[in-house]
Amino acid sequence: MTVALDIKNVSHNFGDFTALDNVSLKINSGDFTVLLGLNGAGKTTLYSLITRLYNNNSGSIDIYGFNVRENSTNALKNIGVVFQQPTLDLDLSVKENLQYHSALHGISSSEANKRIENEIGRIKLEDKIKSKVRSLSGGQRRRVEIARSLLHKPKLLLLDEPTVGLDIGSRQMILEHVKALCKKSNLAVLWATHLIDEIDKGEKVIVIDKGKVIESGGVSNIVKKTKTKNIREAFNKLVGIK
Repeated sequence: MTVALDIKNVSHNFGDFTALDNVSLKINSGDFTVLLGLNGAGKTTLYSLITRLYNNNSGSIDIYGFNVRENSTNALKNIGVVFQQPTLDLDLSVKENLQYHSALHGISSSEANKRIENEIGRIKLEDKIKSKVRSLSGGQRRRVEIARSLLHKPKLLLLDEPTVGLDIGSRQMILEHVKALCKKSNLAVLWATHLIDEIDKGEKVIVIDKGKVIESGGVSNIVKKTKTKNIREAFNKLVGIK
């Protein structure tokens, strides 16, 4: 298997506060991996280091063999990101948002239009392509952000709490879409969430708490190891929720 993301011994402090403490994890191509942790566990800080919004001063972060500090251009071109906070321009249309992103990645206008048509079709929003983003529902905006993140054809997709605040139907649609991408495109996905009901039995889970990876593996293995009945009970036990 090809290693998509390899993080070794990464720590990060904000002053005296330790946001990440010696974090290591590995994700392969085609994997859908859930990074599970409570709010404030360190998920967003980790994503900020992977994407170079912050500089990692300890450990190493490699994306498809390219170190993010030593070879950031080649490393970062392999990733697409959907951050927790929405970043679409509300006063531009869906297509204009996607065209702007394509231009930033040096994609020609004709090629961009082909890719936009393809991605909009996959998220089933063809009828909204000329609509201003502010007219879309929360779930529709998230789907557009996912489409945008895939325009430059990344091999690794990072999503930080992508379904927070959405209704159940929208959450399920986005989950199914991203999981389908893993299977069809061999895309590696790291899906950060605190919502345990987004985890299926066959998935790989990395549990992070107070800046530390405290458990990782398949759902059944984590449940067995913690001597609990399901992943919810296992997570509660690991992070000390009574």
